[in-house]
Amino acid sequence: MRRANTTVFAAFIICLAALPARPQAGTCNGLSLGPEASLNGFIPFPSDNLWNTNISTWSVDSNSENIINFIGVNSPLHPDFGAGLYDGQTMGIPYQIEADTQPLVTIKLGEYATESDPGPMPVPGNAQIEGFPNPGDGDRHVLVLEQTGCWLFELYNAYKLSNGSWGGNSTAIWDMTIDEQRPYTWTSADAAGLPIFVGLARYDEVAAGAINHALRFTVPTTQEAFVAPASHWASSDTDPNAPPMGTRLRLKSSFNISGFPPDDQVILTALQQYGMIVADNGSAMFVSGTPDDRWNNNDLDQLKTLTASDFEVVQLGTIYTPANVPTGPNPVISSFTANPNTVSAGTPVTLSWTVSGAIYNIISPVIGPVRGTSITFTPSSTTTLTLYSTNQYGRATANVTVTVN
Repeated sequence: MRRANTTVFAAFIICLAALPARPQAGTCNGLSLGPEASLNGFIPFPSDNLWNTNISTWSVDSNSENIINFIGVNSPLHPDFGAGLYDGQTMGIPYQIEADTQPLVTIKLGEYATESDPGPMPVPGNAQIEGFPNPGDGDRHVLVLEQTGCWLFELYNAYKLSNGSWGGNSTAIWDMTIDEQRPYTWTSADAAGLPIFVGLARYDEVAAGAINHALRFTVPTTQEAFVAPASHWASSDTDPNAPPMGTRLRLKSSFNISGFPPDDQVILTALQQYGMIVADNGSAMFVSGTPDDRWNNNDLDQLKTLTASDFEVVQLGTIYTPANVPTGPNPVISSFTANPNTVSAGTPVTLSWTVSGAIYNIISPVIGPVRGTSITFTPSSTTTLTLYSTNQYGRATANVTVTVN
């Protein structure tokens, strides 16, 4: 289900020119490659990130009971993932891990273009769309992790174009090595402005015996508000008992998980230690995970014996509404240059930039997300490149043209 409060923007196309090597963080080398591949113990984002913070001892919010009542005390917990097909579709949100040699492709941005991260992105032609092999008209998420580079690319309402590029109504690029966030009031590939992948229950984690992060879940109605780590609301409802995007529920410590199958106990332990975060409007208490034929659906079904009454709301912190959204300075781009800026075909060019106040930087229509202050690429034709520098308050851009004779 999708957001309801964002202005519709005209689509535009980011054109692909050349394919330089991307900078590498060196922290994701241990990731396996392929669909639903194992992260082999790697956890996206630093240990102090809110997704990765153990909140088992955090205080209960003073409005917890009212929020649970609003969600529906008898709403059963529902694992929205599993093995096999349901109505011809896999169950869950798929992902795939690609090598940093995966070619970059153009991304055609649609409805939420001005709040999206531009391409290019390493989305392969056979990328799994949520709901595959018959994705239909659902959310159609596509999630790609880049091994070695440690980038996460997420698309909402994704579709493949005939020329091999991809399109999506909204896109987000996440640096998995830092505490990245979207600008306040910006969406992502998820309605709450959150990364999707990090909140999924994955089989590789369960098989290893522990999920060390919060999970993602949905409720039917949210408030026109958000709390950290969310950055976006998708509602016009001002009821103070409606959960803001980013609301975190925690399974009560008094709930006895010992009678559940081992895999369920791993999931329930995570819900007691890390909780689950409201990420979108949808069915009540639907917890997200990945499609995987190794899941035992009979075991997962036992999770449906829990209801919202078994949970409590962790202290929300500051609730951001249209009246108190934080404001501040956008990043400042002091310089963005190409050396040389006129070359013969096949000649390398070094792009350099000086930026202050940015959380992450992207160079489009070639290169993609970058770290550091320079990168070398070989243009195949005359190209105008745009540096997009983004922080929690907004985005700044600068252009440079490289002429190829």
